[in-house]
Amino acid sequence: MVSSPDPSRPATPADHREIDALLRAAFPGADEAELVHQLREGGEMLSEVVTPWHGRIVGYYALSRMRAPSGWACLAPVAVLPAYQNGAQGVHLGSQLMHDLVTSIRSNSAIDTVVVLGDPPFYARAGFSLKRAARLSSPYPIDHTLILRPGNDRPQAELIYPAAFG
Repeated sequence: MVSSPDPSRPATPADHREIDALLRAAFPGADEAELVHQLREGGEMLSEVVTPWHGRIVGYYALSRMRAPSGWACLAPVAVLPAYQNGAQGVHLGSQLMHDLVTSIRSNSAIDTVVVLGDPPFYARAGFSLKRAARLSSPYPIDHTLILRPGNDRPQAELIYPAAFG
């Protein structure tokens, strides 16, 4: 019998050290861990969510406040411990994290749109759209910029990320 992770939950300050370790394990270098520290310190973090399993945090995502457009959020980073990636342990934890995020966003009227810079096929499976982001201008590659928002429009706007993105 395959076990599954505990339900995702909001991160607490007591989780910060373990989140830092997860980010350093999931990504080469410390850039994502430093980004999270800067988002917290700058007051730009909207929410952080963790997925515990067997008493340890194995998944994480963060939403931060975009400087523009107003009401938009940025999803970054999304991380899964390497031993739990790509269906290891019998669960697609990254997909589960995205399902939890989408469910949360759809019930949160304070966030109009979520922007993510990443692997288009992965995020498209969760409902993010590359096509709907095509008219946005961004300091990052638009061919890896996706959005999640109600409706089917293709907004035209300049993306201004939180200062922590530098």
